Amino acid sequence: MKTSSLVCLLAFAITEVSAFPSIALDAAKIEALTKQSTSITKKAIGFDPVAQYVSTTGSHQFVPPNFAAGDQRGPCPGLNAAANHGYIPHNGVGTMGQIIDGVNTAFGMALDLGAFLAIYGAVFDGNLLGYSIGGPTTASQLPLSNTLGLTGAPQGLSGSHNKYESDVSPTRGDLYLYGNDYTVQVAQFKQYYEALPDGLSASAQYDALAPFHNARFQDSKNRNPNFFYSPFSGILVSPAGYNFPVRMMSNKSAEFPEGSLDKETFKSFFAITGNYPNFKYHMGYERIPDNWYKRAIGDEYTIPGFLADVLNHVEKYPELASIGGNVGKVNTFAPVDITALTKGVFSSANLLKGNNLECFVLQSAEAALPDIAIGTLGNLLGTVTSATKPFSDAVASRLAGLGCPKLASLDKNQFNKYPGYANCKDGCSHY
Repeated sequence: MKTSSLVCLLAFAITEVSAFPSIALDAAKIEALTKQSTSITKKAIGFDPVAQYVSTTGSHQFVPPNFAAGDQRGPCPGLNAAANHGYIPHNGVGTMGQIIDGVNTAFGMALDLGAFLAIYGAVFDGNLLGYSIGGPTTASQLPLSNTLGLTGAPQGLSGSHNKYESDVSPTRGDLYLYGNDYTVQVAQFKQYYEALPDGLSASAQYDALAPFHNARFQDSKNRNPNFFYSPFSGILVSPAGYNFPVRMMSNKSAEFPEGSLDKETFKSFFAITGNYPNFKYHMGYERIPDNWYKRAIGDEYTIPGFLADVLNHVEKYPELASIGGNVGKVNTFAPVDITALTKGVFSSANLLKGNNLECFVLQSAEAALPDIAIGTLGNLLGTVTSATKPFSDAVASRLAGLGCPKLASLDKNQFNKYPGYANCKDGCSHY
């Protein structure tokens, strides 16, 4: 996009945003949330059936999507369920503030993690103000519709391969192998179901999923000639498919205050019916079960908790922290040269030492922000739509005190030898 065209769009955005007061509130709220969450003191986990109960009746009764009317559903089962129950807009398109509030209210996702993911989605897959949890849409509740995507027309989460969505999903297929990255592959769901132990705490269940996580990584190497694993969508976001279900979809109780994910609840959140092994997937029908309780107040799922879970599986299977991919044939996985990628800031020898992996993946996400968004033109939108500032603030807040080596940029030319990257540099829904 030419600079002059972008200036016009940004100027137009200022007038458009004024017609949507909730957007301005979103911006102020997001900036406050990224600061507030760092001051929350975690208390001992308890169970409060009143405070933790999640309604599935009245305004939150289950209503399936109307795809013919343009409703969107995508690769994240939690967001799909939240839309089906009205915790975020039912059409699956919302502002950052709506999505942050919705996942906090429905699941107990902490405000810091919710803001981090929502801002990233809005910047990379939306129009700076919000995004679609499915594909591109004209039935948007957002101002500007699809006119202000900094990396192209907003494609939503279903078009975010290599930006947000990644290979090695536990239940979704690799994009190259299946032609989409957002529908459940029943055979993979069945493997997840088999790997999930009954009657254990969420922490024990997550530990038990590590071999399955590693098996999915090996499967991508062995079957997908275009397998690609990036610093952010691969190492950092892909593990969400393994830890989010047990951490946030598990039912909380006096017996299991941190939760335990029973298999019927697991099926409900993934739109699966039928008895094992005869499962059937109903696209878009993800559902919060009745009599279901979210995480305890004060025990929300935070960025530190999420990162600890990522490192938990990496410690068991270090290859899960490998950046790189196959080079056009199966079983040709070639790690990227970390030293060249980071211009000498990190190396493969030190990446798993101390806080380096956390420093690397979070700074990699920030380094990927479009330059135009953080320069003079981006400042034309002020505090309302300069979505990159709170994102950068969230990164800075998390990394404060860790003594991270400063990563200013990535040499993305190091990725060009991987067809899984070269064919999908800026996010895609198909090759």
